[in-house]
Amino acid sequence: MKNPITFAKKIVKKAYQRALRSIAFYQVIISLGLLFFALLTLSLENVGIITEVKKSTSYLFIEDTDTARTILSTLIVVILSLTVFSFTMVMVVLSQASSNFSPRLLPGLVSNKKHQLILGWYIGTLLYCTMILISLGAYELKNSTVGMSTTIAAVLGICCVALFVSFIHTISSAVQIQNIVGRICKQTAKKMDKLLDVEPSEEVSLKLVGDANFKLVPANKDGYFQGFDTDLLNFDVLTADLQLVVIPYSCEHIYRGDPLFRINRPVTKEEEESLYFACTISKDLHDGKHPLLGMIKLMEVAVRAMSPGINDPGTALDVVHKLGPLLGKMIRLPNYTSTHHTAIGLVVMKTNISTSNLLDTVIQPIRLYGKKDSSLIKGLHKILNYLSAVQNISQVDLKAIGDEREAFEEDIAAFITNTRDKKRIVEVLTAQS
Repeated sequence: MKNPITFAKKIVKKAYQRALRSIAFYQVIISLGLLFFALLTLSLENVGIITEVKKSTSYLFIEDTDTARTILSTLIVVILSLTVFSFTMVMVVLSQASSNFSPRLLPGLVSNKKHQLILGWYIGTLLYCTMILISLGAYELKNSTVGMSTTIAAVLGICCVALFVSFIHTISSAVQIQNIVGRICKQTAKKMDKLLDVEPSEEVSLKLVGDANFKLVPANKDGYFQGFDTDLLNFDVLTADLQLVVIPYSCEHIYRGDPLFRINRPVTKEEEESLYFACTISKDLHDGKHPLLGMIKLMEVAVRAMSPGINDPGTALDVVHKLGPLLGKMIRLPNYTSTHHTAIGLVVMKTNISTSNLLDTVIQPIRLYGKKDSSLIKGLHKILNYLSAVQNISQVDLKAIGDEREAFEEDIAAFITNTRDKKRIVEVLTAQS
């Protein structure tokens, strides 16, 4: 049985993350806010203090109904045109980013908060003006006026024009690849720093990993493993002294029946359901929030830039230079991190991606696509030297880096055919080493 509280927590969490990635999230909130604001201003039109203010500053408020109707109609037409043009610009940017860079970049562009706020302001102003215009035909003129509401509508329209100028600037810069890459690097580095702070190594629990008496629990579905959230466990059904190792690392693809957990004892049906419920397995690789996803996006941008249709080695090399510090932070993660719940004797060991798998995921695709480009080879080899110098790196990690360096040397010997270029690359690599 699922705990109703944890079940609701997981559903709300998924819905919130999906809403943030939607292009309509902030638009709906702002539009509803301005719609209710229109109802509020209409209800305040004939309040005593508002009437006195309108009399003392009559030059700021429009009392003529025909003039108010003309202004509101004009604002609706103009803002509707701005809205259509702005949405068209967004679609053009998404199409260009998908074809020139990578389809994986679309969620980040769609969920751009600034674009959503501007578009939401447009739609909200449209609803505001429409509501005020409707009220002109709904009330007797002798009983009500909309002078204050019309003035507010004009101010909102002026704000829309100012926001449109800002929108043109932001949308034109959003499609520039250096800004896209920079934003992904910044977000990934921030997530990586947070991950390093909250996931310390627990060496005392490492003996659990190699315990041969642990039982394997298979995955109940296939997809990309996005994480194990202990907050979603139903502690009411978990008995004492439960120790488990989460086998797949975040973003790893698993099939139904693949090993998912290693557990120190047999578990009941209720305990197994609770453990499955705490796992997030998604059909979409980029449905999670792990910083590895940002590096995969950068890798895809570099690979797409090296494709014959795009042929942009400069972008690929820029991405390679930015990947070095991110990979340096990632390999600082311990192989396993643990969570202890002493109240019930629960120990959860989570697996982090190994350096070997990390290099295969991020570096190897770029190497395979750029193995004939000497500048890209130098940049990638420089990353390996940078990783080798990371403090407190294990011998296993050093071996994985050495294996990748040997793969570089084989590609240089096989695919760099020009003798002069090959000699210069070897000289540079020898000097870096």
